[in-house]
Amino acid sequence: MLKPDWIAVDWGTSNMRAWAMSASGSIMDEVRSDKGMGDLTPDQFEGALRDACADWNLTVPIIACGMVGARQGWVEAAYAAVPCPATPNGFTQPDSALDVHIIPGLMQADPADVMRGEETQIAGFLAMNKDWDGVICLPGTHTKWAHISADEVVSFQTYMTGDLFAAIGEHTVLRHSVQTDDWDADAFDAGVTDAMARPERIATRLFSLRAEGLVNNMTNATARARLSGLLIGAELAGAKPYWMGQQIAVIGAGNLTSLYVRALALQSAPATQVKGDAITLAGLTAAYRRLKG
Repeated sequence: MLKPDWIAVDWGTSNMRAWAMSASGSIMDEVRSDKGMGDLTPDQFEGALRDACADWNLTVPIIACGMVGARQGWVEAAYAAVPCPATPNGFTQPDSALDVHIIPGLMQADPADVMRGEETQIAGFLAMNKDWDGVICLPGTHTKWAHISADEVVSFQTYMTGDLFAAIGEHTVLRHSVQTDDWDADAFDAGVTDAMARPERIATRLFSLRAEGLVNNMTNATARARLSGLLIGAELAGAKPYWMGQQIAVIGAGNLTSLYVRALALQSAPATQVKGDAITLAGLTAAYRRLKG
Protein backbone atom coordinates (compact mmCIF):
# COMPACT_ATOMS: atom_id res chain seq x y z
CA MET A 1 0.00 0.00 0.00
CA LEU A 2 1.32 3.43 -0.99
CA LYS A 3 2.06 5.70 1.98
CA PRO A 4 1.86 9.37 0.99
CA ASP A 5 2.52 12.20 3.44
CA TRP A 6 -0.73 13.86 2.38
CA ILE A 7 -3.38 13.68 -0.34
CA ALA A 8 -4.59 16.45 -2.65
CA VAL A 9 -8.12 16.28 -4.05
CA ASP A 10 -9.81 18.39 -6.73
CA TRP A 11 -13.50 17.41 -6.57
CA GLY A 12 -15.76 18.95 -9.18
CA THR A 13 -19.35 18.51 -10.25
CA SER A 14 -18.58 15.81 -12.84
CA ASN A 15 -15.40 14.11 -11.66
CA MET A 16 -12.73 13.89 -8.99
CA ARG A 17 -8.93 13.81 -9.18
CA ALA A 18 -6.63 12.90 -6.33
CA TRP A 19 -2.86 12.96 -5.95
CA ALA A 20 -0.76 11.05 -3.42
CA MET A 21 1.84 13.61 -2.32
CA SER A 22 5.19 13.58 -0.55
CA ALA A 23 6.02 16.13 2.13
CA SER A 24 8.27 17.94 -0.36
CA GLY A 25 5.41 18.33 -2.85
CA SER A 26 6.29 15.55 -5.29
CA ILE A 27 3.53 13.48 -6.91
CA MET A 28 3.73 9.83 -5.88
CA ASP A 29 0.57 8.65 -7.68
CA GLU A 30 -2.62 10.02 -9.26
CA VAL A 31 -6.15 8.68 -9.64
CA ARG A 32 -9.30 9.91 -11.36
CA SER A 33 -12.94 9.08 -10.73
CA ASP A 34 -16.20 9.90 -12.49
CA LYS A 35 -17.91 10.21 -9.09
CA GLY A 36 -18.39 13.96 -9.13
CA MET A 37 -20.37 16.03 -6.66
CA GLY A 38 -23.40 15.94 -8.94
CA ASP A 39 -23.73 12.16 -8.61
CA LEU A 40 -23.25 11.88 -4.82
CA THR A 41 -25.24 12.48 -1.67
CA PRO A 42 -23.31 13.77 1.38
CA ASP A 43 -23.08 10.30 2.92
CA GLN A 44 -21.50 8.87 -0.25
CA PHE A 45 -18.41 11.09 -0.49
CA GLU A 46 -16.25 9.19 1.97
CA GLY A 47 -16.96 5.89 0.23
CA ALA A 48 -16.22 7.39 -3.19
CA LEU A 49 -12.88 8.72 -1.93
CA ARG A 50 -11.97 5.41 -0.32
CA ASP A 51 -12.83 3.52 -3.51
CA ALA A 52 -10.79 5.85 -5.73
CA CYS A 53 -7.76 5.79 -3.41
CA ALA A 54 -8.05 2.13 -2.35
CA ASP A 55 -4.32 1.51 -2.89
CA TRP A 56 -3.23 4.39 -0.64
CA ASN A 57 -2.87 4.82 3.10
CA LEU A 58 -5.69 7.23 3.94
CA THR A 59 -4.66 8.02 7.52
CA VAL A 60 -2.88 11.20 6.36
CA PRO A 61 -4.20 14.77 5.93
CA ILE A 62 -6.43 15.18 2.87
CA ILE A 63 -6.76 18.66 1.34
CA ALA A 64 -9.76 19.08 -0.97
CA CYS A 65 -11.04 21.91 -3.14
CA GLY A 66 -13.94 22.47 -5.49
CA MET A 67 -17.61 21.56 -5.40
CA VAL A 68 -17.00 19.03 -2.62
CA GLY A 69 -17.47 22.08 -0.36
CA ALA A 70 -20.68 23.31 -2.02
CA ARG A 71 -24.03 23.33 -0.26
CA GLN A 72 -24.91 20.17 -2.23
CA GLY A 73 -21.49 18.61 -1.55
CA TRP A 74 -19.94 16.60 1.29
CA VAL A 75 -20.26 19.52 3.69
CA GLU A 76 -20.70 23.21 2.98
CA ALA A 77 -17.42 25.05 3.41
CA ALA A 78 -18.10 28.66 4.38
CA TYR A 79 -17.06 31.38 1.97
CA ALA A 80 -14.30 33.83 2.88
CA ALA A 81 -15.09 37.45 2.00
CA VAL A 82 -12.77 39.38 -0.31
CA PRO A 83 -10.39 41.08 -0.04
CA CYS A 84 -8.52 38.08 1.35
CA PRO A 85 -5.76 35.63 0.44
CA ALA A 86 -6.71 33.05 -2.16
CA THR A 87 -6.03 30.38 0.48
CA PRO A 88 -7.68 31.91 3.54
CA ASN A 89 -7.73 30.30 6.95
CA GLY A 90 -10.80 28.33 7.98
CA PHE A 91 -10.79 24.83 6.48
CA THR A 92 -14.03 22.88 6.94
CA GLN A 93 -13.97 19.24 8.05
CA PRO A 94 -16.85 16.87 7.26
CA ASP A 95 -18.12 14.31 9.74
CA SER A 96 -15.75 11.55 8.64
CA ALA A 97 -13.21 9.05 9.94
CA LEU A 98 -10.81 10.55 7.41
CA ASP A 99 -8.74 13.68 8.14
CA VAL A 100 -10.32 15.79 5.38
CA HIS A 101 -9.88 19.57 5.15
CA ILE A 102 -11.97 21.44 2.56
CA ILE A 103 -10.74 24.79 1.27
CA PRO A 104 -13.28 27.63 1.55
CA GLY A 105 -14.58 29.37 -1.52
CA LEU A 106 -14.59 33.14 -1.90
CA MET A 107 -17.53 35.55 -1.78
CA GLN A 108 -18.14 39.18 -2.63
CA ALA A 109 -21.02 41.12 -1.10
CA ASP A 110 -21.46 43.92 -3.65
CA PRO A 111 -21.97 43.09 -6.42
CA ALA A 112 -22.83 39.66 -5.03
CA ASP A 113 -20.60 36.92 -6.40
CA VAL A 114 -19.04 33.61 -5.37
CA MET A 115 -16.35 31.24 -6.54
CA ARG A 116 -15.49 27.70 -5.44
CA GLY A 117 -12.49 25.88 -6.85
CA GLU A 118 -11.09 28.79 -8.85
CA GLU A 119 -9.60 30.29 -5.66
CA THR A 120 -7.27 27.28 -5.45
CA GLN A 121 -6.05 27.86 -9.00
CA ILE A 122 -5.45 31.51 -8.16
CA ALA A 123 -3.51 30.48 -5.05
CA GLY A 124 -1.42 28.08 -7.11
CA PHE A 125 -0.62 30.74 -9.69
CA LEU A 126 0.43 33.19 -6.98
CA ALA A 127 2.56 30.52 -5.29
CA MET A 128 4.42 30.04 -8.57
CA ASN A 129 4.58 33.76 -9.41
CA LYS A 130 5.68 35.67 -6.33
CA ASP A 131 4.63 39.32 -5.93
CA TRP A 132 2.41 39.17 -9.04
CA ASP A 133 -0.22 41.90 -9.37
CA GLY A 134 -2.81 42.10 -12.10
CA VAL A 135 -5.92 40.31 -13.33
CA ILE A 136 -6.47 36.57 -13.62
CA CYS A 137 -9.08 35.21 -16.03
CA LEU A 138 -10.37 31.66 -15.49
CA PRO A 139 -12.45 30.65 -18.55
CA GLY A 140 -15.17 28.05 -18.18
CA THR A 141 -18.92 27.61 -18.05
CA HIS A 142 -18.85 30.51 -15.59
CA THR A 143 -15.76 32.56 -16.38
CA LYS A 144 -14.11 34.44 -13.50
CA TRP A 145 -12.12 37.67 -13.64
CA ALA A 146 -10.19 38.34 -10.44
CA HIS A 147 -8.24 41.45 -9.46
CA ILE A 148 -5.06 40.47 -7.58
CA SER A 149 -2.96 42.82 -5.46
CA ALA A 150 -0.50 42.19 -2.63
CA ASP A 151 -1.18 38.42 -2.78
CA GLU A 152 -4.90 38.95 -2.17
CA VAL A 153 -8.04 38.61 -4.26
CA VAL A 154 -9.34 42.16 -4.11
CA SER A 155 -12.53 41.66 -6.13
CA PHE A 156 -13.92 39.44 -8.88
CA GLN A 157 -16.68 39.10 -11.46
CA THR A 158 -18.37 36.05 -12.98
CA TYR A 159 -19.67 35.86 -16.55
CA MET A 160 -22.02 33.04 -17.65
CA THR A 161 -20.62 33.13 -21.18
CA GLY A 162 -20.12 29.37 -21.43
CA ASP A 163 -23.66 28.70 -20.26
CA LEU A 164 -24.99 31.24 -22.76
CA PHE A 165 -23.06 29.66 -25.64
CA ALA A 166 -24.45 26.22 -24.80
CA ALA A 167 -28.01 27.44 -24.24
CA ILE A 168 -28.12 29.53 -27.43
CA GLY A 169 -26.45 26.87 -29.54
CA GLU A 170 -28.66 24.03 -28.29
CA HIS A 171 -32.02 25.56 -27.35
CA THR A 172 -32.72 28.47 -29.72
CA VAL A 173 -33.24 28.90 -33.44
CA LEU A 174 -29.45 29.12 -33.80
CA ARG A 175 -29.18 25.39 -33.13
CA HIS A 176 -29.81 24.96 -36.86
CA SER A 177 -26.86 27.22 -37.67
CA VAL A 178 -24.02 26.27 -35.33
CA GLN A 179 -24.04 22.45 -35.10
CA THR A 180 -20.57 21.58 -36.36
CA ASP A 181 -17.09 20.81 -35.10
CA ASP A 182 -15.48 22.98 -37.78
CA TRP A 183 -14.15 26.44 -37.00
CA ASP A 184 -13.55 29.75 -38.76
CA ALA A 185 -10.90 31.77 -36.92
CA ASP A 186 -11.51 34.92 -38.96
CA ALA A 187 -15.23 34.78 -38.09
CA PHE A 188 -14.35 34.50 -34.40
CA ASP A 189 -12.13 37.59 -34.66
CA ALA A 190 -14.89 39.50 -36.45
CA GLY A 191 -17.39 38.56 -33.74
CA VAL A 192 -15.08 39.77 -30.97
CA THR A 193 -14.42 43.06 -32.75
CA ASP A 194 -18.12 43.63 -33.47
CA ALA A 195 -19.22 42.95 -29.90
CA MET A 196 -16.46 45.08 -28.40
CA ALA A 197 -17.48 48.00 -30.64
CA ARG A 198 -21.25 47.76 -30.04
CA PRO A 199 -22.01 45.43 -27.12
CA GLU A 200 -25.53 46.87 -26.80
CA ARG A 201 -26.41 45.32 -30.18
CA ILE A 202 -25.55 41.75 -29.17
CA ALA A 203 -29.17 40.49 -29.36
CA THR A 204 -29.67 41.55 -32.97
CA ARG A 205 -26.20 40.36 -33.96
CA LEU A 206 -27.11 36.91 -32.67
CA PHE A 207 -30.22 36.60 -34.81
CA SER A 208 -28.30 37.81 -37.85
CA LEU A 209 -26.32 34.55 -37.69
CA ARG A 210 -29.50 32.66 -38.59
CA ALA A 211 -30.46 35.17 -41.26
CA GLU A 212 -26.98 35.09 -42.83
CA GLY A 213 -27.29 31.34 -43.22
CA LEU A 214 -30.66 31.59 -44.93
CA VAL A 215 -29.96 34.63 -47.10
CA ASN A 216 -26.21 34.52 -47.78
CA ASN A 217 -25.35 30.83 -47.18
CA MET A 218 -23.13 31.45 -44.15
CA THR A 219 -21.62 28.10 -43.16
CA ASN A 220 -22.19 26.55 -39.75
CA ALA A 221 -18.46 26.79 -39.04
CA THR A 222 -18.55 30.54 -39.62
CA ALA A 223 -21.74 30.96 -37.59
CA ARG A 224 -20.42 28.91 -34.65
CA ALA A 225 -17.14 30.79 -34.49
CA ARG A 226 -18.87 34.14 -34.84
CA LEU A 227 -21.31 33.24 -32.04
CA SER A 228 -18.36 32.45 -29.79
CA GLY A 229 -16.65 35.69 -30.77
CA LEU A 230 -19.77 37.76 -30.13
CA LEU A 231 -20.29 36.31 -26.65
CA ILE A 232 -16.64 36.48 -25.58
CA GLY A 233 -16.41 39.99 -27.06
CA ALA A 234 -19.44 41.10 -25.05
CA GLU A 235 -17.80 39.63 -21.95
CA LEU A 236 -14.54 41.48 -22.62
CA ALA A 237 -16.50 44.70 -23.09
CA GLY A 238 -18.14 44.20 -19.68
CA ALA A 239 -14.88 43.18 -17.99
CA LYS A 240 -12.81 45.96 -19.59
CA PRO A 241 -12.43 47.90 -16.31
CA TYR A 242 -10.71 44.77 -14.95
CA TRP A 243 -8.23 43.95 -17.70
CA MET A 244 -7.50 47.27 -19.40
CA GLY A 245 -3.93 48.33 -18.69
CA GLN A 246 -3.35 45.35 -16.39
CA GLN A 247 -1.00 42.41 -16.39
CA ILE A 248 -3.21 39.46 -17.42
CA ALA A 249 -2.96 35.72 -16.85
CA VAL A 250 -5.48 33.27 -18.32
CA ILE A 251 -5.63 29.96 -16.45
CA GLY A 252 -7.04 26.84 -18.04
CA ALA A 253 -6.54 24.16 -20.66
CA GLY A 254 -7.73 23.55 -24.18
CA ASN A 255 -9.20 25.66 -26.91
CA LEU A 256 -11.40 27.87 -24.73
CA THR A 257 -8.44 29.36 -22.88
CA SER A 258 -6.68 29.98 -26.20
CA LEU A 259 -9.75 31.81 -27.50
CA TYR A 260 -9.65 34.23 -24.56
CA VAL A 261 -5.96 34.89 -25.14
CA ARG A 262 -6.67 35.49 -28.83
CA ALA A 263 -9.59 37.81 -28.08
CA LEU A 264 -7.51 39.85 -25.65
CA ALA A 265 -4.70 40.10 -28.19
CA LEU A 266 -7.17 41.65 -30.65
CA GLN A 267 -7.59 44.43 -28.05
CA SER A 268 -3.80 44.87 -27.75
CA ALA A 269 -3.95 43.28 -24.31
CA PRO A 270 -1.35 40.48 -24.23
CA ALA A 271 -2.08 37.67 -21.77
CA THR A 272 -0.07 34.77 -20.42
CA GLN A 273 -1.77 31.37 -20.81
CA VAL A 274 -1.24 28.96 -17.89
CA LYS A 275 -2.18 25.26 -17.72
CA GLY A 276 -4.85 24.61 -15.12
CA ASP A 277 -3.87 21.16 -13.78
CA ALA A 278 -0.44 22.13 -12.49
CA ILE A 279 -1.80 25.35 -11.05
CA THR A 280 -4.57 23.54 -9.15
CA LEU A 281 -2.08 21.18 -7.55
CA ALA A 282 0.17 24.10 -6.63
CA GLY A 283 -2.82 25.72 -4.91
CA LEU A 284 -3.63 22.55 -2.98
CA THR A 285 0.02 22.37 -1.94
CA ALA A 286 -0.10 25.97 -0.71
CA ALA A 287 -3.20 25.10 1.35
CA TYR A 288 -1.46 22.05 2.85
CA ARG A 289 1.48 24.19 3.89
CA ARG A 290 -0.88 26.69 5.46
CA LEU A 291 -2.55 23.85 7.38
CA LYS A 292 0.83 22.65 8.63
CA GLY A 293 1.65 26.17 9.79
